[in-house]
Amino acid sequence: MNMVPNLLNTTALAAFAGAVTVLAAPAHASQTPDALVRQISTEVIDVAKTDKAIQAGDMARITALVDSKVMPSVNFEVATRSAVGPQWRSATPEQRTRLQAEFKTLLLRLYAGALTQLKDQTVSITRTLPTPGSTQVIVQSEVKGSGEPIKLDYRLDKAGEVWKIIDVNVGGIWLVQNYRSQFATELGKGGIDGLINTLAERNKAAAK
Repeated sequence: MNMVPNLLNTTALAAFAGAVTVLAAPAHASQTPDALVRQISTEVIDVAKTDKAIQAGDMARITALVDSKVMPSVNFEVATRSAVGPQWRSATPEQRTRLQAEFKTLLLRLYAGALTQLKDQTVSITRTLPTPGSTQVIVQSEVKGSGEPIKLDYRLDKAGEVWKIIDVNVGGIWLVQNYRSQFATELGKGGIDGLINTLAERNKAAAK
């Protein structure tokens, strides 16, 4: 199972990393989704471009960056639940915890390759689109560097009084939804435990 979407090439990975990483400080209720994404983008690009350890692929430094800056503004339970699909409802609390942990590790590896590619990118927000009948919005942005501009969309949902990122669209494909199609294959073979084991094996192999 290919755990890294094919659409995420080197340039797109760099843009993806720069756009979804969030500020360490918690988002305020008054902060709009587009303002959050704008701050996210500026902060992570500035850090990644100047941190030599991140540029060298230091996983400890990257993990610390993601834990402090990404996770506070990502609704990871919603993202994992969406990626797993209907079988999430039948998963035990322990299985859900393990799925979230392995999915987080998987994305950490994705970020690792992306963050090392950040060089001269800048980000601009183009518009924010409401989702009729829900609390979700889509923030559209454009990442510019030395190559062609990359269009990125962010799906955010309101969790209580703050906005949380639940998915990212690169090249017309939503990242979490893309994983859902991949996970469905593993779920069909071995159920929840089979998916957990596959993710764990892939993450272990990637760490070597």
